[in-house]
Amino acid sequence: MTDQPSIDALAALPVSPQGHFIDGRRVPSRDGAEMETLSPRDGRALTTLAAGGAADVAAACAAARKAFEDRRWAGRAPAERKRVLLRLAELIEREALSLAVLGVRENGTEISMALKAEPGSAAGSFRYYAEAVDKIAGEVAPTAEGALGLVTREPVGVVGAIVPWNFPLMIGAWKLAPALAAGNSVVLKPAETASLTLLRIAELAAEAGLPDGVLNVVTGQGAVAGEALALSPEVDALLFTGSGATGRRLLEYAARSNLKRVYLELGGKSPNIIFADAPDLDKAAKVAATGIFRNAGQVCIAGSRLLVEDASHDEFVAAVARHAAAMLVGDPLSLASEIGALHSEAQLRRALGFVEGARAEGAEIVTGGARLMEETGGWFMAPTVATGVAPGHRLFREEVFGPVLAVTRFRTEAEAVALANGTEYGLAAGVWTGSLSRAHRMVRAVRAGLVHVNTYGGSDLTVPLGGHGQSGNGHDKSLHAFDKVQNLKSAWIDLG
Repeated sequence: MTDQPSIDALAALPVSPQGHFIDGRRVPSRDGAEMETLSPRDGRALTTLAAGGAADVAAACAAARKAFEDRRWAGRAPAERKRVLLRLAELIEREALSLAVLGVRENGTEISMALKAEPGSAAGSFRYYAEAVDKIAGEVAPTAEGALGLVTREPVGVVGAIVPWNFPLMIGAWKLAPALAAGNSVVLKPAETASLTLLRIAELAAEAGLPDGVLNVVTGQGAVAGEALALSPEVDALLFTGSGATGRRLLEYAARSNLKRVYLELGGKSPNIIFADAPDLDKAAKVAATGIFRNAGQVCIAGSRLLVEDASHDEFVAAVARHAAAMLVGDPLSLASEIGALHSEAQLRRALGFVEGARAEGAEIVTGGARLMEETGGWFMAPTVATGVAPGHRLFREEVFGPVLAVTRFRTEAEAVALANGTEYGLAAGVWTGSLSRAHRMVRAVRAGLVHVNTYGGSDLTVPLGGHGQSGNGHDKSLHAFDKVQNLKSAWIDLG
């Protein structure tokens, strides 16, 4: 049951030290190294994780390669893989509350959001790709009469996946579900500060019937375990969500090793564009607030730049500030909390630093801007709205990944487009207007992989998510996710 006493009981449970999951069992690091993980709720130690090194990654990659080559999973009929992954989705749903609470204790997302965005989303992803895998066929090419051209899809082999701490289950499932459905073996490296739920998913996958060695999880520092995974010649494709700086290093590692394919979902500085003719400005203001402040702003597609038409600027900003100030910041494991904790002290300091920088550059802090609940030891911050943010300001250009909204006014549609595209990123955007023609023009003009119209956030698995510019390449979600984890093979047959 999803009630506060049940959440509190789960939150009180101790978390035992965690080993890697390699070849179907939990194992410590080869050198015995461990690392501590802290809870954003109070800054206290939650448990220890195995600190994986190159030897641990090599063992996981070897197990994955062996499992792929002997075809214990890839050789199964799509319908059989479907059955196992549907069972995994059921097991995730069975443990949804415990998974959500465990994840919140580690990453600080408010529980009301985590329940849907983590186990709920993960179960949906495994179910979606399980249902799809036995419905994707190859092609018969339009050849001349004397030849037959066949195009088939095959798993790439061993897929490496590196996922972040903000939504480890959701983003992890975006990588794992299509890769496993297609018949690949996987080595997953979770964020060093948010690994617990993905380790549990590996155990549930084994319970569902996934053979040993097909899914392996190695915990550890990105600079050690992540680098070893990216350099491994056993990895055929690498899937990553995280920072641009790390994405660049992964491309370098691929070039230094086996030229593995690398797919990146990187940062964003997404514009949310409000025209004065929006059909419901108060609804737009409320959605604009939740679109940046849920999960304390630690969302890849967060609408962190609010572009508001001059005619409605003052009224609209006041409404956004009012909604922001009304959102309850509190213990992420309380059902009453609407905003949880920032993930780490470093994230908190970074966000507060952006606020001070904005003030120094001439922006006005309309609401928020301060640390909250310091006495708890946790990392909490008030939702912050800054107006008068100019295109040259750091807050306009750089991703905060915290609860800080930059507001800039515009006068014309052309100026709105120029401001929206005035960034190196291109992950998501929002447009609010009552004009159908303008909506279509803006969708075409704004450079982003996902453009919302009269809403923000909440697109489902049926549409892809991918970045333009320095927001990355490739796509998570939708059937297009299979493109990253399958090879095309052509057969040319002479019928003479």
